[in-house]
Amino acid sequence: MKVTVFGIGYVGLVQGAVLSSVGHDVICVDVDQSKVDKLNQGVIPIYEPGLTPLVKENEEAGRLKFTTDAKAAVEHGDFQFIAVGTPPDEDGSADLKYVLSVAETIANYMRTPKVIINKSTVPVGTADKVTLKVNETLNQLSKSIDFSVVSNPEFLKEGAAVNDCLRPDRIIIGTSDKQVEEKMRELYAPFNRNHDKVIVMDVRSAELTKYAANCMLATKISFMNEMANLAEKLGADIEAVRHGIGSDPRIGYQFIYPGCGYGGSCFPKDVQALVKTANAIGHQPKILEAVEATNYAQKDKLFSYLKDYFKGDLSGKRIALWGLSFKPNTDDMREASSRRFMELAWEAGCSIQAFDPEAMNETQRIYGQREDLTLVGTKESALKEADALVICTEWSEFRAPDFDLIKSTLKSPVIIDGRNMYDPETIEGKGIAYYAIGRGRSVKAV
Repeated sequence: MKVTVFGIGYVGLVQGAVLSSVGHDVICVDVDQSKVDKLNQGVIPIYEPGLTPLVKENEEAGRLKFTTDAKAAVEHGDFQFIAVGTPPDEDGSADLKYVLSVAETIANYMRTPKVIINKSTVPVGTADKVTLKVNETLNQLSKSIDFSVVSNPEFLKEGAAVNDCLRPDRIIIGTSDKQVEEKMRELYAPFNRNHDKVIVMDVRSAELTKYAANCMLATKISFMNEMANLAEKLGADIEAVRHGIGSDPRIGYQFIYPGCGYGGSCFPKDVQALVKTANAIGHQPKILEAVEATNYAQKDKLFSYLKDYFKGDLSGKRIALWGLSFKPNTDDMREASSRRFMELAWEAGCSIQAFDPEAMNETQRIYGQREDLTLVGTKESALKEADALVICTEWSEFRAPDFDLIKSTLKSPVIIDGRNMYDPETIEGKGIAYYAIGRGRSVKAV
């Protein structure tokens, strides 16, 4: 089947590559000529496990192409995926200008019937706006061509996006048109062989499903961080509590890990957008507002631990930082907890010596050259001449470090762990002060 994907970001590139991998003929289009040129040279602009070989294999096979030629792209695809960004507007609501611009582009160039698929995360009612924009543009051009607008939200996790796309838990199709439903089922048939994963609903319900899913996951994280903060003040261990409640099958173990706050391109933006949607219709979403406020405050925890350990005297301190991306297996630093920590530390007069397996180029892009930021090639190098170690991201290579080396290298033997990676008794036995999220009182250096 002939498919066009507008937007070559995380969603568009992964979706396009995966669709081409099962035999569909895919063109991905973007306004960024540099990005398209790099992709045509085999350079993948994002880090995502398994994506590079998938793109190269299907590009070489001729099933996956990249272009800036919107006219040719629209003419190519019977299915037109909209996978462009919906960044937060100044008030936190989702900005639909790129989505509606693509809708207008499709209408300008379409000559045959199209199925227009909203893959971007968009507020409830966006399909209606896309339909209106396409109709307005067709009318201005005196064209009468059939089209349908479908909501088909993505549920990809950064760091596991390729696998999520190849083996989806569910395929949400928002349409009330039976013919369009059958076309969508045919498109996704290669991913729907084991058992029927397709869930068909009306467009508005499909749009809300995406926001509800992300907001539910964000709620679990903020709830657990709230419990961790209580545990800390009550002298309890949140890790024991986590095991205790996770064993209840009604709760489960997923997304109940306390930490230094969630980040990324989805949860912060989607919680804010749903809050704005609710406010616009006169409803106060008290739980979602609390989720956002809790997460914002949680990102200050690591700095507060650092300030506590050094009794407020942070000027001139050099801090070793392990982990810059908002989560492991990605180079994405959008809303990352590391950014909040670094910015607070810089304000207090600290310098940062950081290592991340994938996100250092992104860090350099965001912050440029700074005298108070040094990016180093190994986690051990980050420790040299540092006063303390802070951990923001739970990369696997941080799970079993040489604690003796850490103690002997740091000027002050202290680990501030934003992801609860270690056993406090082990750290205590090494003579290292250990601050973790919700682990009762911090261990004192021996």
